[in-house]
Amino acid sequence: MIEKICIIYSHHKLGDLIWQLPYIKAISNHHNKQIDLIVREKTQAKEILKDLNYINLIHYNNFRKKIFYWIDVFKLKKILANGDYSHVYILDKINKPAVAAKLAGIKNIIGPGIKRQKKWLTNKNFLEDEDWHLSYSEQSQKLLKLNNIAIKDVYPHIEVKPSSLDKLKKNFSYNGKKIAFGVDSFEDYKIWHEENFIELANKFYNNKVFDYIYLVCGKDKQHIVKNIIAKSNKNYFIDCSDLKLIDIIGAIKDSDFFVGNNSGPLNLAAALNVKSFGLFANTPISQLKFSKVIPLVPKNYIDNQFIKNREEMKKLTPEKVFQDITKHLNNHI
Repeated sequence: MIEKICIIYSHHKLGDLIWQLPYIKAISNHHNKQIDLIVREKTQAKEILKDLNYINLIHYNNFRKKIFYWIDVFKLKKILANGDYSHVYILDKINKPAVAAKLAGIKNIIGPGIKRQKKWLTNKNFLEDEDWHLSYSEQSQKLLKLNNIAIKDVYPHIEVKPSSLDKLKKNFSYNGKKIAFGVDSFEDYKIWHEENFIELANKFYNNKVFDYIYLVCGKDKQHIVKNIIAKSNKNYFIDCSDLKLIDIIGAIKDSDFFVGNNSGPLNLAAALNVKSFGLFANTPISQLKFSKVIPLVPKNYIDNQFIKNREEMKKLTPEKVFQDITKHLNNHI
């Protein structure tokens, strides 16, 4: 039977999907085949991953609960059965993809096997139940090691063809040096305050670091960008909150560096090989072990704790962020 590989990942956050790219690529290399991918539509994977040469096709599927559980199971079953896959890899611990693969008659169903998932899988070596405490990256690393799949590079990389970014170049004709600020996050408590972004921009501008700043933000939190522009009364900010994700990629690629909250765009910038500085005050920087993000933290910062209070972000001052970034840039000229 000719091998045909499908990989399923159910988490909805863009950053989480980006962190899985090294393991998706490793599975592709192991089988020497392009893979198909099933993810949530919210990740916008069809836009950001379309130029990766190890991905053949991307399907969207919701991973819902309660009454929708079996609706999504049978939608998954249909995708898997129609795809005629020899192998299905599941890169998280939920049961739904494993159940769907079993119903579709897939011969090889490989997953971490944490808790009840293992009864639907065909692999014999599983993660321990307590491994759910590991980061998603560490879980995938252990899963691949148990299945003798080599990982050549643990850092995510995203390639984008220049032709994919042509639209942004036509619509955004700003000449000069640009940097980018990622000003929102899925969780509000991770968001640096607007006045801090304004003050940091002033410091960079006074030191002639940029001519324009792309403000990267999702449409659901456009008010953050609008507030920054209105309160600053500066004309060097470029509002990117209405852009599609592929155009946001273009803006990030057009920037000398990226400064942003602990969120998807920060991980995206790092994967695009743009120098990326992350603003951390109330979340762990230990999670960046397999990322090229450069963390910026307050004085007396304590790692490995979540403090779900946005006020904690005020401990990270614009002055310290400016000094840390300037020092890093000067040391890497």
